[in-house]
Amino acid sequence: MIFLGTTPSVQRTMIFDHLHIDDVNRAQSVAQHAAGKSVNAVRVAKAIGANPIATGFLGGDTGQFMRKYLDEKGIRHDFVEIASPTRLCVTVLDQSTHTATELIEEHGPATAEETAALLQKVKSLLAGKKWITMSGSLACGVPDSFYAQCCAMANQAWANAIVDARGESLLQSLPNRPVVIKPNVSELSATVKIPIDGDADLKRAIAAAVYLGAQWIVVTMGKAGAVVSDGHDFWRITPPAITPVNAIGSGDAFAAGLTVALSRGADVPQACRLATACGVANALTILSGQVELADVKRIEPQVMIERV
Repeated sequence: MIFLGTTPSVQRTMIFDHLHIDDVNRAQSVAQHAAGKSVNAVRVAKAIGANPIATGFLGGDTGQFMRKYLDEKGIRHDFVEIASPTRLCVTVLDQSTHTATELIEEHGPATAEETAALLQKVKSLLAGKKWITMSGSLACGVPDSFYAQCCAMANQAWANAIVDARGESLLQSLPNRPVVIKPNVSELSATVKIPIDGDADLKRAIAAAVYLGAQWIVVTMGKAGAVVSDGHDFWRITPPAITPVNAIGSGDAFAAGLTVALSRGADVPQACRLATACGVANALTILSGQVELADVKRIEPQVMIERV
């Protein structure tokens, strides 16, 4: 399986006993690792027993750091080198308030030539692969049609596409019938241009996305779980209650679990059990896009799936 993203990042996590705004703060500890939606997902997929490969753009010294990190973790990767350096993002954890604050650097631009090279890379990687998951916003310079083109290539290769994106890039992918799309409520609303205020609105928005081409929709709702639908039938996915440590990356962990479960033959509603367990397990760790397999196995039987 392939995990694709054009905006990976080096993630620096700084942990403070108590964060004082507008004052000098000294971190209790600092960690740095490869991240971004697709990289978080590929790491979780590896942790739960899959053998995935990551692709996308990397550049500069931060890009070299990413490659070295993935090599050390035994995660396969095949990125396109670009002139723009890979971005650096910072997560600030305040242990006194149990809050996580993200400081996001926007990704640098990609040229038309670099984008064409990545499309060619995706085409070559799809040979013999059955699943490709596309995650995150597109780098500046990458056209909104990028995920649509990747979905079309997946169809040609008899592979299954999952799109975890929002807005125009998600909207343009729908006519190429991705197997699953995974927006949250606000992302679904923005994509299909339907305000969502309650279950009736949510069902209308899901029906609109199916009409536009999505085969299945998983609408994630954070600690409230998810709603899954093919436009006709609906399931509610409810996770067990936990005290989160750092929920950043839980959506990416969900995408990883969903992809792995589907690749193992589960249907979409049942695949959301492993997906939800991965999302919850991620929230129990300090670093984003990290899970302990023992946590996933413990949580998975506690996830409730109810047809509604």
